[in-house]
Amino acid sequence: MLRIYGIKQCSSMQKAFSWLDAHSLQYDFHDYKKNGIDAVTLQTWCAQAGWQVLLNTRGTTWRKLSEDERQDVDEAKAIRLMQANPSLIKRPVITGGTQLVVGFDEARLAAALEPQA
Repeated sequence: MLRIYGIKQCSSMQKAFSWLDAHSLQYDFHDYKKNGIDAVTLQTWCAQAGWQVLLNTRGTTWRKLSEDERQDVDEAKAIRLMQANPSLIKRPVITGGTQLVVGFDEARLAAALEPQA
């Protein structure tokens, strides 16, 4: 079973939900706003995709952080920041396919999630 992580109202999430539904793929949804995210999961994702891929430094949440918080970011600091501010995690994150998918990209979703013939 696939699991999609993110924030329900996010436009990238809406695209991902639509794509999954159009491809008749079943999934569970984990809402960061309601359920948060644990450090172990973030560590696992960082090991698979890299913290630089997961950490969204282009959004408003990043810009609202203090200058001190945005300086000297390494994996441990990125995990702390993402756990404290789940909006910093790029969306969606989808697990359960052949690879971890971070962000909405139809080609990557198809390669990782659609059954191979």
